[in-house]
Amino acid sequence: MKIKEKEFEEIVQDLKSIAAQLGAEVRYEKGDFKGGYCILKDSKVIVINKMTNLQRKVIVLSMALKELGVDKIYLTPRMREIIEEMSESN
Repeated sequence: MKIKEKEFEEIVQDLKSIAAQLGAEVRYEKGDFKGGYCILKDSKVIVINKMTNLQRKVIVLSMALKELGVDKIYLTPRMREIIEEMSESN
């Protein structure tokens, strides 16, 4: 699947909505890390390095959502395809 650069911002927003649907908070932090999913004091948190590019943000969100389990919720075929492809391209 080919994703245009201008589409990444919209995809990030869609992925954040899916994370919220799964009860996970998305946080942007500064630091020397790639990002990912963790549990912090019984809360699901997806941490993303705010200095990274949009494509990397989509990859981190996709991997985290896959780990959270998107199989149990409805996703459009396009979003499901994006999560599948991007979570494998780390």
